[in-house]
Amino acid sequence: MQTAQAPVAIDLLIEARWIIPVEPAGVVLEHHAVAVSNGRIVDLLPAEEARQRYAPVELRLLDEHVLIPGLVNAHSHAAMNLLRGYADDLPLMRWLSEHIWPAEQEHVSHDFVRDGTALACAEMLRGGITCFNDMYFFPDAAAEAAIDLGMRAVLGIVVIEFPSAWASDADQYISRGLAVRDRHKSHPLLHFTLSPHAPYTVSDATFERIRTLAEQLDLPIHTHVHETQSEIEQSIAQYGVRPLERLHRIGLVGPGLIAVHAVHLDADEIALLGREGSSVAHCPSSNMKLASGAAPVTALMAAGVNVGLGSDGAASNNRLDLFQEMRQAGLLAKLTTGDAAALPAAQLLHMATLGGARALGLDHLIGSIRPGKSADLCAVAFDAFETRPCYAPMSHIVYAAGREHVSEVWVAGQALVSRGIMLHPHNNELKARGRLWQNKVIK
Repeated sequence: MQTAQAPVAIDLLIEARWIIPVEPAGVVLEHHAVAVSNGRIVDLLPAEEARQRYAPVELRLLDEHVLIPGLVNAHSHAAMNLLRGYADDLPLMRWLSEHIWPAEQEHVSHDFVRDGTALACAEMLRGGITCFNDMYFFPDAAAEAAIDLGMRAVLGIVVIEFPSAWASDADQYISRGLAVRDRHKSHPLLHFTLSPHAPYTVSDATFERIRTLAEQLDLPIHTHVHETQSEIEQSIAQYGVRPLERLHRIGLVGPGLIAVHAVHLDADEIALLGREGSSVAHCPSSNMKLASGAAPVTALMAAGVNVGLGSDGAASNNRLDLFQEMRQAGLLAKLTTGDAAALPAAQLLHMATLGGARALGLDHLIGSIRPGKSADLCAVAFDAFETRPCYAPMSHIVYAAGREHVSEVWVAGQALVSRGIMLHPHNNELKARGRLWQNKVIK
C-alpha cells in the first residue's frame, strides 16, 4: 500500500490566473502556481497540483492577474530623478552642455545620488521593475539606496575624462569605483559593470585599460554609443573612424558589451554586433524625446543581437517605466519598418525581462520564471475597466496595461509592493527628499 507524501514546506505559493514565464518563448500558462523558498523559485506547476504538493507559509491568490518576471531596466541614470523636467524639449548636446552638466557640477554629491536613487528605486519597484542597470557618479551612494529599498541593482563603475565631485580624472574614477565594488561584491542584490560614459568623453588609453579590467574581472562594459549623428561625425573628424569601429579596434566589441542607444548603425555595424555577441540597450522614449532617432531594433535582432529595454534617466524621458518602453518600442518598430508584425508582444516582453538580464550577464539568475532562479516577480492586475475583457494576456501586458496596474512585486522572494502599495516604511520621507532637492536646484 502506497503512503501519500506529506506536503513540502515552502515560504510562498503564488497562484495566478495567468503566468507568462518568458522561457519557453511565447508561452502563457493558465491557473498555474509558482512555489518559492529561500528567495528562489522551486517549482512552476498547475495550481491544483501545487496545493497538494506544497505547504506554504504564505499563499497569494491572484485570481485576475498575470504573473511575469520582474522587469529589467537595462539602462538608467537613477539619481537624475532629481532633475526630472529640469530642461525639457532640447536636443541632446544642448541639453547636456548647457543645462544638465552645469546642474550636476553644482549639485551632485553623495546625498544627491543617495536620495535621487532612492526615489528612482521606489518609482521603478512600483512599476514592476526589479533590477536596474545604472551609470552615475557616487555608486557607493546608489548602493546604499538600492540596499535600503531592497532592489536588485547593477552599478556602473563610471569613467569619464573630466572631473566631478566624485573623481578628478579617469584613474580616480576607476580606482574609486573598483573600491565600491570590492566593498559590495558579496551582496546578493548588487552587481557591477565598467561604465565608460561614451566614446566622445573617454580616451583610447582609458578604453584600453577598461578592456583589460573587463577581462580580468569578468565585468560587462556599459557605454553610450551611436546615440546621435553628430557624435559619429565628431569621431570621424577626430579619429578617422566611426565610434563603434574605434571601440572594435581597441577590442571592446564582444559578448560583454552593452551598447546603449545604438541608434545610428549601418549594415556592417549591425552585423559586427551580431557576430561578436554584443547586446544593445534600447531606450525608445529618450531617443524620441531628444530627437536622436530610432534604433534599427528589428535588424539588430535579425542579426542575432540581444536587445534589452532601458528607460535612460528621468531627466530625458521623463519616466522610469518599462511598460511604456515596451509599447513605445513596439509602435516605433512598426512605424519605421512599415511592418505591423514587427516586434510582436512576446518579443517586447522578452526584451524587458530576459533580454535585459542577458545583457547584464544575469540571465542565469533573473529574467524568466524558472525553477532555480531568483524569485524576482511582478503581478499585473487585469481587474480594471481599461483591462477588460482580456483575450490575449501577452498582448494585454504590452498594449493595454501600464505600471499603474502593477499590484505585487517581489525581489528574491521578498514582497516590496503589495496591492499596489510600496511596503517601504518611509514612503513619505522619500517624497519629502525630492521636494528638498527641488528647492536647492531651483534657487
